[in-house]
Amino acid sequence: MKKILFAIGVVTIIVLGIYAVSNIAQKSKNDSQKITIVATLFPLYDFVKNVGQDKVEVLLLLPPGIEAHSFEPKPSDIVRINEADLLVYTGKFMEPWAEDIINGISGKNVKVVDASSEIELMKEGEEHEEEHEEAEEHRHEHNGIDPHIWLDFDNAKIMVDNIAKAMAEKDAANADYYQKNATEYKNQLTKLDNEYETALFECKTKKIIYGGHYAFGYLAHRYGLEHIAAQGFSPDAEPTAPDLINLVEQIKKDNIGYVFYEELTSPKIAEIIAVETKAKMLLLNAAHNLAKEDFENNVSFLSIMENNLKNLSIGLQCNN
Repeated sequence: MKKILFAIGVVTIIVLGIYAVSNIAQKSKNDSQKITIVATLFPLYDFVKNVGQDKVEVLLLLPPGIEAHSFEPKPSDIVRINEADLLVYTGKFMEPWAEDIINGISGKNVKVVDASSEIELMKEGEEHEEEHEEAEEHRHEHNGIDPHIWLDFDNAKIMVDNIAKAMAEKDAANADYYQKNATEYKNQLTKLDNEYETALFECKTKKIIYGGHYAFGYLAHRYGLEHIAAQGFSPDAEPTAPDLINLVEQIKKDNIGYVFYEELTSPKIAEIIAVETKAKMLLLNAAHNLAKEDFENNVSFLSIMENNLKNLSIGLQCNN
């Protein structure tokens, strides 16, 4: 009897072992079937997550907490890119370092996706061009082109479509899945766009005074606002003393009560302006990247833009 029970026990262990190994193998197989995607900046990363969901493995190339303009890829980043199915980037004006990476890609399987394809790029200050005379050195890094395309929600929709199309080409079996998710996400962008349109329709001031680098040209153009930044496109560009004096004088003249500051960089310029004008400070996040804590808490592009709308409504003193 003991021998029989022992034999049954052994058989049970073997069966359970086979079942466990089978599950592990199946999980490994399922994971390997996911397409792997490297996204350079946070908006792209979040768009990929929403379109691909459980069918993709996505890596944010820009480490959380790092300012996008100062990023320099490491050799390990190059390895990850060469092992990926897709590399998604915003375009040569936002990530000038990406061009060298793309030219040096050795992985034949990697498909490069320029998310800015089919988007009409704006020049710096184009939303109120006659009122902006930025210094030439501020324009140099991006050749006067505003690369922050995702801050116009129609552009964000085009980026989502470009991403979904590339996923479908790489993984045709799930093409309908990606298209369905892309459509649902674009509907959320449309809803948010309508909220912006309504909230910013009637405000005491139409001027976004930004104590950071020039990032909100697309958003300002879309909603009939004026974007005045203390710096050019580069966060490293320091405004001159006359620039700050003129900006302070304009704030006092127009009786503007709020100055906005940017994410992940020192707010010292906004603080100087706020002290000189007795204005209050509010965050306006261009969503290039997230702080590490926000990334770990799964803060989304949509939630960032919702918070931006709340702060814009306060800062521009809108009737809503």
